[in-house]
Amino acid sequence: MLDKQEDLKDIQGRFPFLIAFVVIAFFVLLIRTGYLQLIKGGHFQELSESNRLRSLPIEPYRGLIFDRNGELLAHNVPAFHLSFILEDLKDKATTIKKVSGFVGISEKEINEKIKTRRDTYPFAPVRIKENIGAKEVALIEAHRLDLPGVIVEAVARREYRHGNMAAHLLGYLSEITQSQLDNVVSDTVYPGMTVGQNGVEKTYDEILRGIPGYKEVEVDAYGHEVQIFNINRPVRGNDIYLTIDMNLQKIAEDALGNESGAVVAVDTTSGDILAMASHPPYDHNLLSKRVNVKDWEALINDPATPLNNRAIQGLYPPGSVYKIVTAAATIERETLKLNENIQCKGGLQFGRRYFRDWKAGGHGNVALHRAIVESCDVYFYKAGIALGVDGMADYALKLGLGSPTGIDLPSEKGGLIPTRSWKLSARKQEWLEGETLSVAIGQGYVLTTPMQLAMLISAVANSGVKHRPKSVFGIKDQKTGELYRFPPVETGRVEIREETFQILRAALRGVVNEQGGTAGGVRSKVAEIGGKTGTAQVIALKPNLPKELLNQKRFKDHALFVAFAPVSDPRIAVSVVVEHGGKGSSAAAPIAKKIIEGYLKNVKS
Repeated sequence: MLDKQEDLKDIQGRFPFLIAFVVIAFFVLLIRTGYLQLIKGGHFQELSESNRLRSLPIEPYRGLIFDRNGELLAHNVPAFHLSFILEDLKDKATTIKKVSGFVGISEKEINEKIKTRRDTYPFAPVRIKENIGAKEVALIEAHRLDLPGVIVEAVARREYRHGNMAAHLLGYLSEITQSQLDNVVSDTVYPGMTVGQNGVEKTYDEILRGIPGYKEVEVDAYGHEVQIFNINRPVRGNDIYLTIDMNLQKIAEDALGNESGAVVAVDTTSGDILAMASHPPYDHNLLSKRVNVKDWEALINDPATPLNNRAIQGLYPPGSVYKIVTAAATIERETLKLNENIQCKGGLQFGRRYFRDWKAGGHGNVALHRAIVESCDVYFYKAGIALGVDGMADYALKLGLGSPTGIDLPSEKGGLIPTRSWKLSARKQEWLEGETLSVAIGQGYVLTTPMQLAMLISAVANSGVKHRPKSVFGIKDQKTGELYRFPPVETGRVEIREETFQILRAALRGVVNEQGGTAGGVRSKVAEIGGKTGTAQVIALKPNLPKELLNQKRFKDHALFVAFAPVSDPRIAVSVVVEHGGKGSSAAAPIAKKIIEGYLKNVKS
């Protein structure tokens, strides 16, 4: 009992000291809290706000593009882009001024890029300048603490190894547009991503681009990454192999030279595009970078329309190439007897108008075979009258004209095959009988693309077998390493008798190989070529037009030629259009000959 009383007295004696300790500790804590809140509060507030977690997309490595033989055409190279994170900019005006001096871009242009940026995900980089050099990268990195919100992005930039060659077929890349974003239902794209905008880059974009990844990062007050917390790696895109042979493509482009026009070469057994050229080309390496507004406007307003893929979008009167259609219809419908001679004196009076033949003195008496060989207009005027415009249209449509071929490239046009009902619907006018004569020789309202003409001559060479043309040979799966080949797609057979095709092929052989044939100048020692020349009138020239204007290139006719070879075992079909080239025999046919010989020599070797 005594011990308990002594313990209680001891505790009571210490109690004042405990109270004093608690009071002192409380005041120390109060002072420290006040110091942190009042003195250091701003500092910690900044740290709290500036050290953020962000979820950022990682662009996948884009698949490569090869030709049919495995030659690399498009790949990716390292590049550096200068970007702003607008939310992290502390002093925008000062930052813009500094950056302008470092990378050689005007303050006005920087402000325009900021002004025109689209609403994207939070803290999305706004691209200020693409492909900055090593010196510019070093300058930015050396001043990174003075440039909060300014970052250098390491990216993979698309590069086309053969310059402008096959530009329209390959296409180009650029930042995804808002309309494209609006039309995409998957989560494999995001604002600011680079996607295909033309050619196979566009058609096969989903296969080439892969699947983006994402990373969660901590950034400091300057918007620079401090550490990565989590990463979901992107999936690489698949490689594609084109049907073109780059060696043959070079032959085609070199043969076309500086002329405006198009060349299409197809494998008659499969529909594979062996070469496809459209001139003038464009610089797809330039377009795959960010093009300034001035350069872009100059490109789209260029009267030479370099962005237009003439092979599938150029609409041309086929001229005398259309006589193949008129001849097929004549044979099938027996509107003129096969050996029936038509007298050609250089023109035909029809109603109040005199329709001239290209040969002023005329061709004399000609039946169908020689009419094709010599391209006698008068014969086909009479053949057209006997068939009527709708009769010719029936066979034009059967042979694939008047609608897109279905090639795996964007924005193909279908052309126009006129009929009575078409004119009444489109023009609100009745068909004039004189217009039938113009259509019979591929003039008037008839419009075709070089691709359609290539598939037309391929169908004739194939006895009516029609293929869907394709530009991609196969896809290489990055997971398995296996190459998946695309088989030929037969779209049908033309409802024309085999005998008719034999008659047509014999006449087309004669165009090149018989005396008086309009393409005798391209007779080949490599293989027997069959073909048809065409000269399409561009504008009806007035008789009183000054001579100096008549000599201008823009008033010259378009030159066309379609061909296949070898005649006995067709392997390749070609169409050539040279804008304002004059005669098909001299401007277009030699180009086709070079392509055919280049291809067949390579096949034999």
